[in-house]
Amino acid sequence: MSLQRNRSFSLIVNGQEYCVEIGDLTASPAEVCVNGNPYQVSIESIESQPVTVQPVATATSVVTPNTAPPPKPAAPVMAGGNDVRAPMPGDILNIAVKPGDKVVIGQQLCMLEAMKMKSAIRSARDAVIASVEVAEGQAVSHGDVLITFE
Repeated sequence: MSLQRNRSFSLIVNGQEYCVEIGDLTASPAEVCVNGNPYQVSIESIESQPVTVQPVATATSVVTPNTAPPPKPAAPVMAGGNDVRAPMPGDILNIAVKPGDKVVIGQQLCMLEAMKMKSAIRSARDAVIASVEVAEGQAVSHGDVLITFE
């Protein structure tokens, strides 16, 4: 494997050091050499998990994943403690509960789709469902009542 020597890195992953030589990143598959062992790899961009490279005094680079917490699913909007309201405008994809059902905190009540993203609407507390105010396929606006608790 012929690799360009000007693309050599010492990477520390979970405390383990690796000597990595990287060839042409635009090639598919790309050629890399890890601790003297050649590999052909496919490289894909993972935008939700950016990698930070931090140079250190010994020319070693430390690669660490971005530690920002993942986005939380849409939380129910509670008004007066008994209503679950739409956190954003969208369409109701499905309803997982019916009147009389007992639900626990975190249980999915329904699924809302907004801008091609699905958001689970979950219960903010243990409760009994009094009524379901929406139907599957219905468009809702921000703040519309979806479900009421007893």
